[in-house]
Amino acid sequence: MSELDYYQVLGVSRTASQEEIKRAYRKLVLKYHPDHNPGDKNAEQKIKNINEAYDILKDEKKRSAYDQLGHQAFKNSGGGNYQQHHGFTGGIDPNDIFENIFGDFMGARRSSKTAFSKKAGANLKYDISLTLEEAFYGVTKIISFKTALTCDACTGKGSLDNNSTSSCPTCRGSGVTRSQQGFFFFENTCQTCRGAGHVIKNPCTKCYGEGRYINTRNLEVKIPAGVKEGSRIKLTGEGEAGSRGGKTGDLYVCITLIPHNTFSVDGNDLHCQLDINCTTAALGGEVEVTDITGSKLKLKIPAGTQNNHKLKLSGKGMQILHSDRCGNMIVHVNIKVPKSLTKSQRELMIKLDKELNEASEEGFLSKVRNFWTSGSE
Repeated sequence: MSELDYYQVLGVSRTASQEEIKRAYRKLVLKYHPDHNPGDKNAEQKIKNINEAYDILKDEKKRSAYDQLGHQAFKNSGGGNYQQHHGFTGGIDPNDIFENIFGDFMGARRSSKTAFSKKAGANLKYDISLTLEEAFYGVTKIISFKTALTCDACTGKGSLDNNSTSSCPTCRGSGVTRSQQGFFFFENTCQTCRGAGHVIKNPCTKCYGEGRYINTRNLEVKIPAGVKEGSRIKLTGEGEAGSRGGKTGDLYVCITLIPHNTFSVDGNDLHCQLDINCTTAALGGEVEVTDITGSKLKLKIPAGTQNNHKLKLSGKGMQILHSDRCGNMIVHVNIKVPKSLTKSQRELMIKLDKELNEASEEGFLSKVRNFWTSGSE
């Protein structure tokens, strides 16, 4: 066993969860798999190191021992051979010792390991970015990704014939090997059969007995109208192929929306900004706006509209998922004040300002008179 830092090998922290360790392992195996690196001795060594690290860190007991004692946890302690000091001679199989101690419990476990020969494929996630228009109408996309595919040469069995498996000679069908270090017994996944409990006599030359191989896959994905930011589409059975005929995983397509120049999305509603001049705001009127489909719509501006006022166009928002209805289009009004005026415009504005102020003052004086009149009666 090498003196590697197993956490560094997998690229995870010492506080990493089992799920994080598993994800890191799968990512590295895909990267350095022999199919992608034919004849690369460096990649071959990396795969060995990755498997060694994962074999320790995936097991909580071995990981705990490694965290406390490092590689010393897996060497004979006390400078001598524990088996010899306690009468365990080299003629006895550690598997037998282990089973003699734990009895029927391990016998039951052996049976379950022997029965297990298939491994389900992992679920996969694919992130895809859509324009707002694509999300509104729905779209079909071709996505490309590397994954484990069912071997077409052996139809996923891993062998070139139907009767080529036999009980693993290393673990004797249990799928695990057992060893004793000091006062502790350790159980490891059998490296000969990789936990299957049996070996293939005539393995497939394309997938090397795995029943699957790594390759790039192109898949047509239909995105329905009305998806939102963060929407997740499940494609059953489109994930990673299982090992040796195991169940295929699922593929999850996760949606991200590209920011739009005009609209922002809130639920099923579309929001946009509309600039109008101060006279239109004061007098009211009708303006033209464009919706997400590119259609021109007439929008009425009520007289006396204030800045930041919101106007609603019903049914002109986003398509509602799995429905023939749409949300609303919300128009936010911005009143623009002119930065410069012509002479005649300035004179008109001054006149308007004077009249408005006089009306305001008259209104105030009228209220005062009414107050005193009502109070004296």
